[in-house]
Amino acid sequence: MMSKLELKNKSFPIREYLIQLAKKYGTPLYVYDSCKIKKQYIKMKNAFSGIKNFIINYACKANTNLNILKFLQNLGSGLDTVSIQEVELGLKAGFHPKKILFTPNCVSIQEIKKAVDFGVRINLDNLSILEQFGEYYPDYAIGVRINPHIMAGGNSKISVGHIDSKFGISYYQIPHIKRILNNTGLKIEGFHMHTGSDISNIKVFLSGAKILFQIAIDFPNLDYINFGSGFKVPYRKNDLKTDLNSLSSSITKEFSNFCSNYGNQITLIFEPGKFIVSESGYFLVTVNVIKHTTSTVFAGVNSGFNHFLRPMFYDAYHCIENISNPNGRFRFYTVVGYICESDTFGLNRKVKEIREGDILCIKNAGAYCFSMSSNYNSRYKPSEVMIFKGKDFLIRKRETMQDILRNIIDIYNMERWQSG
Repeated sequence: MMSKLELKNKSFPIREYLIQLAKKYGTPLYVYDSCKIKKQYIKMKNAFSGIKNFIINYACKANTNLNILKFLQNLGSGLDTVSIQEVELGLKAGFHPKKILFTPNCVSIQEIKKAVDFGVRINLDNLSILEQFGEYYPDYAIGVRINPHIMAGGNSKISVGHIDSKFGISYYQIPHIKRILNNTGLKIEGFHMHTGSDISNIKVFLSGAKILFQIAIDFPNLDYINFGSGFKVPYRKNDLKTDLNSLSSSITKEFSNFCSNYGNQITLIFEPGKFIVSESGYFLVTVNVIKHTTSTVFAGVNSGFNHFLRPMFYDAYHCIENISNPNGRFRFYTVVGYICESDTFGLNRKVKEIREGDILCIKNAGAYCFSMSSNYNSRYKPSEVMIFKGKDFLIRKRETMQDILRNIIDIYNMERWQSG
């Protein structure tokens, strides 16, 4: 069932409001509820209120729209970035450089030098880059991402802390890290880990924390320990999710014990992305056609994996509702897109009867949806709308052919080509 939305001091059925937005802005359309983003942020702050020095760094790769970044910056969030472009977006959104942590993977030392120029915090996960960095910037304290050799996450594509992962420096390679520090004079200000996404078993976090604590105790003058994130959010009714209260209770106790043994009250950082923005998002599409085959009824919509990749890339489940026909009888449909590939949003789904022209709402569309979109099949990227203080605001225009052609150089119209 669709929830209600607090809109202009009235409790308003969000289904009706989403239909209004679809008519106003057209489809396909992403809609983000800023109240839900704030609620998730505060929920996490409150859960870890027992830790004196606690920081949330929003993992902005989940959704990098500048308005969402500014909204979270105003709430007091820090920022987790993985590319120099995300660093620049964070700075444009108003984040102080020291509230931005840059954790790249497999980038060149040139990109990391740019991060130094911006003055942000840097987190390295490669012995070679660590050694090069120490030669160039021995006085620029950095963090180190550790690979704890833990298999975690909703599936293999989002498990990033196992022994064969490209991410992090193996905790067996701590002697190598110490050697680089001794040779270069480089200082470490923190340790970081991230084992995967969609983790519902809190024992995964506790196992990783134990490894980081064992490593960190041997390094003096640390400023922080960073546990990354990976919290699971519910994608369907009665779905599993990370028990934040149980996790915070256990982590708070273990972290306090570590700080006592370490002799200093350092900072604890988490880097949630999906947890903060996923449930705030709705993706609205229009049904182009109902197609019957010998075994399947397809509902073909005016979008595809070019806009919403997760179902095809991760086999991810997203709830799909027909908000145009809430009183219709349930029928089974395979909801598909208009891309010239296998392009499925949901297989054999029980949905209120779908008619051509109906508006479908795909939930949990706030994280890793628009940010993973593309122009495949030369399709335009969709619009984005943010609900803020009871009003809707267009925060990204729908693309046009001018956007598709913007960076194309047409050599056929060049005099040199014609005369050649």
